[in-house]
Amino acid sequence: MKHLISIEDLERDDLERILETARALDGIAGSLPTLAGRLVVTLFYESSTRTSSSFELAAKRLSADTMSIKSAGSSADKGESLQDTVLTLAAYDPAAIVIRHPQIGAPLTVAGHSAAAVVNAGDGKHQHPTQALLDLYVMREAFGSYEDLHVAIVGDVLHSRVARSLIQAPGLVRAHVTLVGPPSLLPRGIERLGCEATSDIEALASADCIYVLRLQQERMEYAYVPSLREYTARWGITPERLRAGQKIMHPGPINRGVEIDSRVADSADALILEQVRAGLAVRMAVLHDLLAADVRVPQTAVVA
Repeated sequence: MKHLISIEDLERDDLERILETARALDGIAGSLPTLAGRLVVTLFYESSTRTSSSFELAAKRLSADTMSIKSAGSSADKGESLQDTVLTLAAYDPAAIVIRHPQIGAPLTVAGHSAAAVVNAGDGKHQHPTQALLDLYVMREAFGSYEDLHVAIVGDVLHSRVARSLIQAPGLVRAHVTLVGPPSLLPRGIERLGCEATSDIEALASADCIYVLRLQQERMEYAYVPSLREYTARWGITPERLRAGQKIMHPGPINRGVEIDSRVADSADALILEQVRAGLAVRMAVLHDLLAADVRVPQTAVVA
């Protein structure tokens, strides 16, 4: 595997290999010498807390040199194109470039102008493959398997790159996905990806895992719902809409009181912080797979 730009880049064997490596790396103390002397660049044109920090820490835990660049305060503010920025960074001979960008296809631009391995950390409303990988990791740890798991993804599917990656990922592991949300936020023809779609909140009842999405108002050019209050009343996830044992996930950031009630987000069945913790191990595993697949993970790193 040269790049990770889309979940479609992965076969079932790739998925299993990355998640098994993540499990071996999960919870290690200290650093491994795996990527010593190699440079990992994180290039973020959109705001991020969880993804940017976990990628930077993942690279450091593998002993890589790191360079973190945000568009604000960089030459992008002066009008420099993505292509010219990448050509500049390529002069430093990075082993990998991790990019987040509002434009769909930006990671392909990076791959076309650099010899580095490229990891898509989110491009527009297109893909966010490492989020889907860490979500599958958490599901497997919580349920023991993701085979035949029923996942309901609730909320703003239309603008969610997380949803698109997560819809495609269960196809690799034979999980079942139901999309739930306002008709205006369910993309037409999305069922072609192998999922079901409905605006009936009662569809949550049969799901094992409820995956909540936030309303991405920064990507909305006009109102997709009459009001936040109405959205919350009809599609917000409250304790009353859940049954005992259903697990709750959310990619963050959370809008408490809008798409999810605080009583749900803070409940014992919420896996939200487990997702954050898994992000480090999975992103370490992705960098390991792209840059050092021939280097064995030390047995001392394996967590039983």
